[in-house]
Amino acid sequence: MQITRRSRVGLTLIGGLSLVGSLAGCAVQDSSATTSETTEPSSSATTAPEATTEATESADAGSVYTDGTYTETGEYTSPGGQESVTVTITLESDVVTAVDVVANAENPNSKRYQGEFVAGIADVVVGQNIDELSVSKVAGSSLTSGGFNAAVDAIKADAS
Repeated sequence: MQITRRSRVGLTLIGGLSLVGSLAGCAVQDSSATTSETTEPSSSATTAPEATTEATESADAGSVYTDGTYTETGEYTSPGGQESVTVTITLESDVVTAVDVVANAENPNSKRYQGEFVAGIADVVVGQNIDELSVSKVAGSSLTSGGFNAAVDAIKADAS
């Protein structure tokens, strides 16, 4: 069987499209280093039912945010569905002095990734100015950061 130029072009086109599709999937996969967290997060923050805000006046007149401890829940979409994390941050002069993240995952894979995120987040954010926080990946978990960042945005609004 002889392969014509037209057949070659068609096969090349199909192969190229397959390669592009594979690479597009790998690009997201590569950033998360997993096969189960491969979609872009859709994040929104909502106040947790038990959300608390304990704030005191900031000692630093140049601070943008009121010192205190703030709790919010951030949601994101994983391949297993909608997930959330509850974030508690303590601020002093706009600097994160403590962070606690509670994993609220239902999906077993999400539980694993959220657990890894929770274990590593303090090393990333404590000591940082809250306006400079933009977490993209912690301990191999990239989608959980979408929920975390959404909760931080809500905390910033609460502390303003």
